[in-house]
Amino acid sequence: MFRRIATILLLLLCASAFAAPDAAQLQIAIRKLPVVGSAMYVAAHPDDDNAALIAYLANERLLRTAYLSMTRGDGGQNLIGDEKGELLGVLRTEELLDSRRVDGGEQFFTRAIDFGFSKGPAETLQIWGRETILADVVWNIRRFQPDVIITRFPTTGEGGHGHHTASAILAGEAFAQAGDPSKFPEQLRYVAPWQPKRLFFNRFSFGNRPLAPDDPAVAKSLRIDLGTYNPLLGRAYGEIAGISRTMNKSQGTGGPERKGSILNYFDLLAGDPATTDVLEGVDTTLSRYAGGDAVGKILQQAADTFDPRSPQKSIPLLLQALDGLDRLGATPAWNPRANPWIAIKRRDVLEVLRACAGLSIDVSASDSSVIPGGEIPISVTVVNRSDYPFNLQMIASRYANPGKGVGKPLKNNEPIKTDLSFKMPDDMAISQPYWLQKAPGKGAYTVDNQELIGLAENPPSIPIAVTLDDNQFHTIIFTVPAVYRWVDPIRGEQTRPVDVVPEVTANLDSKVVVFPDTQPKTVTVALQNFSGPTAATVRLTAPAGFRIDPPSAPVNFDKKGDEARVTFRVTPPAGETTAALAAEVEMPSGKKVSKSLTTIDYPHITPQRIFNDATAKAVRVTVKKRGSRIGYIMGSGDEVAEALRQIGYEVTLLSDADLERADFTKFDAIVTGVRAYNTRKRLKGAQPKLLDYVKDGGTLVVQYNTLQELVIESPGPYPFKISNDRVTVEEAPVKFVKADHPLLTAPNKITAADFEGWVQERGLYFTRDWDPRYETVLASNDPGEPEKAGGELYARYGKGIYIYTAYDWFRELPAGVPGAYKLFANLVSAK
Repeated sequence: MFRRIATILLLLLCASAFAAPDAAQLQIAIRKLPVVGSAMYVAAHPDDDNAALIAYLANERLLRTAYLSMTRGDGGQNLIGDEKGELLGVLRTEELLDSRRVDGGEQFFTRAIDFGFSKGPAETLQIWGRETILADVVWNIRRFQPDVIITRFPTTGEGGHGHHTASAILAGEAFAQAGDPSKFPEQLRYVAPWQPKRLFFNRFSFGNRPLAPDDPAVAKSLRIDLGTYNPLLGRAYGEIAGISRTMNKSQGTGGPERKGSILNYFDLLAGDPATTDVLEGVDTTLSRYAGGDAVGKILQQAADTFDPRSPQKSIPLLLQALDGLDRLGATPAWNPRANPWIAIKRRDVLEVLRACAGLSIDVSASDSSVIPGGEIPISVTVVNRSDYPFNLQMIASRYANPGKGVGKPLKNNEPIKTDLSFKMPDDMAISQPYWLQKAPGKGAYTVDNQELIGLAENPPSIPIAVTLDDNQFHTIIFTVPAVYRWVDPIRGEQTRPVDVVPEVTANLDSKVVVFPDTQPKTVTVALQNFSGPTAATVRLTAPAGFRIDPPSAPVNFDKKGDEARVTFRVTPPAGETTAALAAEVEMPSGKKVSKSLTTIDYPHITPQRIFNDATAKAVRVTVKKRGSRIGYIMGSGDEVAEALRQIGYEVTLLSDADLERADFTKFDAIVTGVRAYNTRKRLKGAQPKLLDYVKDGGTLVVQYNTLQELVIESPGPYPFKISNDRVTVEEAPVKFVKADHPLLTAPNKITAADFEGWVQERGLYFTRDWDPRYETVLASNDPGEPEKAGGELYARYGKGIYIYTAYDWFRELPAGVPGAYKLFANLVSAK
C-alpha cells in the first residue's frame, strides 16, 4: 500500500515532464538533487499564490515547493470563455499547472468547492465541511512533508473573503494535527504523521500602501527579498512571478514582470523560534535521514562537477546515486509511508539524467482517444543524444498487446522507433477528472480514493514504461504517458494525452430547455462516434407528462469520428414543472451509453475532455414577453443570450463593428452581457448611441460590471457608482421595494416564489450613490447585514427605459431557475 502511493506520485510527476530543460534549468535541477528541504504555501484560490516566493524557494533556495489551494476557483467569473462551475475549475487547474511550470513549484488542492464570495470563515467552513477539508489539508501535509508552511492570509479576517480566512484557519489547525497519529488515523494506511517545523503568515499590506521596512507592523518579521536576480535564469523572481501569474488568463491576473527589490515579510505563528531565516535550523541534506549521507555526497559531487558544455559527464554519478537510492529503499528505515524522499529523488535524478543524455522519448499514438475494449497503435521513438552507451531493452505497458523487447544499443543521435498495439480492458474507466467522477456535495467534491485526494490532475490513463540499461549493470525505467502528437500550422507541434472515452457521446443542443407555454419544441441530440463502423439506437427520455416523438431513432456510423444529429419533438405538460431530459444510445451489444462531451481547449492549456450525463433540464414555466428582437452585447462571456432564445426571442450578438454602424431601432431591447463595460472597449464610443436609442424609446438592460477598468465612469444616463456590495446567500430574502412596479407586474406577475431555487448567490457588485432619478425595485441582504437596494436600478430616459441589474442572471438562467426567466423577461419587456 505504501509503495503504491509513492508509485502514483512518481508516475504522475515523471509523466508531466514532457519538455527537456534548457541549460540554465538543468543546472538548477542538478543543484537541487542533494537538497531535501521543502516548503508549502497555503491559500484559498488559484490566484492567491505568491508566485515570486514559490519561484524563489524553488530556484534560489532549491527547495521542493508546493502551493496548496483550497479550491480550484470554480466559483469565479471567466474572462476568456463561458465555462462556469466545475468546467471553470478544470480550466483554472490547467492554468495553475502552467504557472507552476514557470515558477518551479508543485500544485495540490483539497476537495473544497469555490461556491462564490463568502463574507466570513464560519459560513465557509460550514459549507465546505470543516472536518472534511481539514482532513485534506492534513493529508497534503503528511504526504508532502513540508519543513515550513506559509499562509497567504491571516486568521483575523483582513483578507476580506471568507475563503481566505478559512484557508489560514485550516492551515493552523492542520499544522497542529498533522503530527498527531490520533487525528485522521485512516490516513496512516498510506502516510505517516508529520510535524512541520514552523508555520508563518506571509504578511502583506491591507491597503494600497506597501509595507515599509521600518513599519512597526513588521519589526519582528523575518524578511526575504523576492526581487533577487537569478543570473542562470536571466530573470529576477519578480519577473518570473509576472509570467507565472499571467498563465491564469481566465481570471485576468496578468501581472507586471517586476524588477528591483521586493521585500516580503513573514510572521511566525507556530513552531520553533526563528530569528534569521524561515528554515533556520533545518537540515536540508540527505544526512538528516539514516543512511542518506552517502547518497547525498554523490549527488553533491554531481552538482559540484557538472559541466554544462558536456552534461553527459554527470551520467555515471547519477547512475551511482540511483543505485544508492535503491539500496536505501530496501532498508526498513526508509519506509515510503514515513519518508517519500526516495521516490522524489528517483524522479528528480531520472529527469536530470534524461536531460544530461539528451534523451528524447517521443510517444505518438494514432489518435487522441480510445474506447474501453478498443485497440490503439502507439509508436515510441527513443533518441540518445550523448555518447553514453545506453541500450534500449524494452517498451512495455500493462495495456501493451504485447510489450516489445528491443535489445538495441542507443547510438548517439540515432532514433529507434518501436511500434506497439495497446488493448484496453472492456471495463476500462473513462478519462474523467477524478474529482468529477461522482456527484459533489454543496461544498466539497466526492472523492473516495484517498490516494487521489490533493492531486492536481489524474495520473495518465495509459502509462508506458521505457527500460534502458548500460554495460555497467544499471537498469533505469522511464515512465511516460501515451500522447497524441500533431502539427498545427500556426502553433507548431502539439501534444495531448490519449483519453479513454465512451463509444458514443450524446450532447443535447441546450443544457436547459424552457417551455414558456404548452407548445412543443424540437430537441436535437448531437452524436459523436468514437468507435468503428456501427449502428445504434438513440432515445430521448423524460418523466411522465412529457411526450416525445419519435420514441427512438436509428443511427449508422461508417467510421470513428463520424457525427450525427437526431431531432426529437418534445411536448410539455400543461402544469409548471421541472424535469430531466436524458439521451441514451444503445449499442449493438446492448450496452447503453449516456454521456455528453465538453471540450475545453485554449492555446495556453492542454485540451481537456469532460464527460457528464447526457441530460438537459426541462423547465415548464409560463413566461409572457413583449417584443421579439433583442440585440446582445457580449461581455466576458455568458449564456444569457441563449436563455433569451429559449423563451422565444430572436437574439443578435452585436460585434464592435455593429456598435458603430448597426441600426439599433430594429431591436425591442438591447442587453449588455456581464462585465461588458469592463471588456468591450468600443462601448465607450458607443455609449452616446446607446443612450440615444433609449431616449428614442428603446429599452437598455445593463448587467453587472466590476470596479476595475470600466470604460466609462458610469454606464447609465444618470450617475451611479459600482460598489463591492453583494448578497452571497442564495436563499437570502428579497424584498419588493415597490410591489406595484412594472418590473414586478408586467408582463409577468412576480412573487417571492420566483426567487426560490437560486444558485450560489443573489447578486454582486451592487450600485451605490445613485442619482435620485433612478428607482430601486428590489432589496436583499445577507444575514445580519443592512438591506441593499442597489442591486437593480430603473429609470425613464426620454421615451425609453434604462435598467441596471446586478442580480446574477448569468448563473440563474443557465441553471434553469424558473423564476429567473420571468424576472428577466420583465426586464427586456419594460416599456
